[in-house]
Amino acid sequence: MTKFFLLKAKTSVAPKRRFSSSAGHDDAYEAAKWEKITYLGIASCTALAAYVLSKGHQHGEDPPAYPYLHIRNKEFPWGPDGLFEVKHNEGH
Repeated sequence: MTKFFLLKAKTSVAPKRRFSSSAGHDDAYEAAKWEKITYLGIASCTALAAYVLSKGHQHGEDPPAYPYLHIRNKEFPWGPDGLFEVKHNEGH
């Protein structure tokens, strides 16, 4: 019975698993390293976005005013203007 107890006691202690990347360092060191990398990445991306967005962009040429785009053969039921266009006040 003693032999069984000793075998059981030896095998119940699991060895601590270590990954190859953290074999020589403790977890606090790794966490601090990745925290610094994260903050550096955030600052870099913010600076790059501010630089890109601060530059103006070129506008293309306006398309020609084609006369056939606003042809109206009959009036709309709500009047001569389009439904969402600014109404012309001819009396004022």
